[in-house]
Amino acid sequence: MPKEFISTGNAPKSPAFSQGVKSGGFIFVAGQGPFDPASGEVVGSSIQEQTRQCLRNVEAILVAGGSSIGKIVSATVILAEEADFAGMNEEWIKWFPQDPPARQGAKLPIRPKGMKISIAAIAEQ
Repeated sequence: MPKEFISTGNAPKSPAFSQGVKSGGFIFVAGQGPFDPASGEVVGSSIQEQTRQCLRNVEAILVAGGSSIGKIVSATVILAEEADFAGMNEEWIKWFPQDPPARQGAKLPIRPKGMKISIAAIAEQ
């Protein structure tokens, strides 16, 4: 199956990886940090604010690819600090109040620009 690369100005861009890739009926969204797409700066200082910005970035890529946040089937959440799990979950539940996607977690090995979280996702097209 051919791959289709997704690019949008509504989410941060990197020369090192694609924002998203469509393949096999799914959209694979690269890990999104809490960065403002225009300024490149971290948005917010709390884990809730940063989680919200990560999900906004994920959502922008999914919309650009013809999908939506509600079609996420699996997500990987990487936190810098284990203590931020409860705050991240507080914001996460607002985005996925029913039938949330499968989710796994990991510890963020580095913290560029003060980011506390990164979220990658796989969604149906």
